[in-house]
Amino acid sequence: MSMMWEDLREPVSTWGRWKATLRKQPSAFLLMAQVLVILLLPFLQGSGYGRAIISLLSLTAVIIAIFTVRSTPALTWLSITLALPAAAFEVWSLVEPSSTILILAHCALAVFYFYTAYGLIAYMFEDYWVTKDELFAVGAAFTVLVFAFAYLYLAIQEVWPASFTSFDGPGERTFLELLYFSGANLTSVGLSDVGPIRPQARALVSVEQLGGVLYVAMVISRLVALTVIRARQ
Repeated sequence: MSMMWEDLREPVSTWGRWKATLRKQPSAFLLMAQVLVILLLPFLQGSGYGRAIISLLSLTAVIIAIFTVRSTPALTWLSITLALPAAAFEVWSLVEPSSTILILAHCALAVFYFYTAYGLIAYMFEDYWVTKDELFAVGAAFTVLVFAFAYLYLAIQEVWPASFTSFDGPGERTFLELLYFSGANLTSVGLSDVGPIRPQARALVSVEQLGGVLYVAMVISRLVALTVIRARQ
């Protein structure tokens, strides 16, 4: 009888499998989306709408992940409350690219990403059982922090022009340059042709470098230890 019932069931569609995967491993989806955004950035940054397109794509991926990760302590409604003004300011900056609007857009996006990173870290710390999705959350939270600091760097160079320098001298750096610089700092690699030259930029860079070290020491080491304990049980 059970075999007959299995034969009568309809096969799961491709969309159904994707939905199941997204529901079980939303952090993997977020990590994949963030990496895709980084890879698309060189091709889109040359256009006038490139930065906004990238920001909105990344914002959409983060919101989807927030809706899917039901067990995270981060409140979904607060995340959406932070995401709406960030998206609004980003679109507004296309219509009126004034310095004030750009600063508000960058700061709003940075706040949203920092809160999302907090939610992902809290999600990883809520129990003593390391799941596959929590391992993907390690990378997802890291990429979210890289984006958060990159947006803060954009805001800083709007307030204090020529805060960063590169091989061509001091000047306005692109989003890709600052994203690359943020990733080099957070990973403590330090391999970047971009460098801070104003005190405000150097102060924020120091905070990111410290945050990268603490992330490895507090988050990754904890999950590695729990994984080893689970393997020995």
